[in-house]
Amino acid sequence: MEPTEIQEFAKEMKEAGEASLTRISLAISILAVLVAMVTVLSHRSHTEAVLLQSRANDSWEEYQSRKLRTENLQIAVDLLTLQPVSDAAAAKKKIDDYNAKIAKWNGQLTDDLNKAKGLESEVETAEARAAKFDLGEALLQIAVVLSSITLFTRKNAYYYFGLAIGATGIAVTVLGLLIH
Repeated sequence: MEPTEIQEFAKEMKEAGEASLTRISLAISILAVLVAMVTVLSHRSHTEAVLLQSRANDSWEEYQSRKLRTENLQIAVDLLTLQPVSDAAAAKKKIDDYNAKIAKWNGQLTDDLNKAKGLESEVETAEARAAKFDLGEALLQIAVVLSSITLFTRKNAYYYFGLAIGATGIAVTVLGLLIH
């Protein structure tokens, strides 16, 4: 080989290496953007789970307070029926009023119970979604780091391994999006 051919070959090899590094740098940038997007999805899912848990707790408290009022009113009805009274008609009216409230509250208890259980189910769904997003985020971050190692070592194995882990992170994130 002549010296000019060697210089041309060296120049071509250098340009090929730079093109390869440009491709790797672009892939790392795309992975970094995906990490940011999945991080936002993860944070929103965690926030949703916390808010839903708060609403579920409020529903359980409402259920418990209504149940307690119902039981207390039932005790009042029992006491009125067991004790002697001077005005039987007034006592009967009061017992009927209390029984009407008990019947109304018992119907509301079922609604409160169903609402609380429904919110608990939504909390579990939001937490499952958030867990998938967390795993997807972690895998994408690992992919960025592994692909970045390629820039220092010039070994493409890290790049391809990083892309494989990144693809897995994307797949896990998509699975999270499918949870409803």
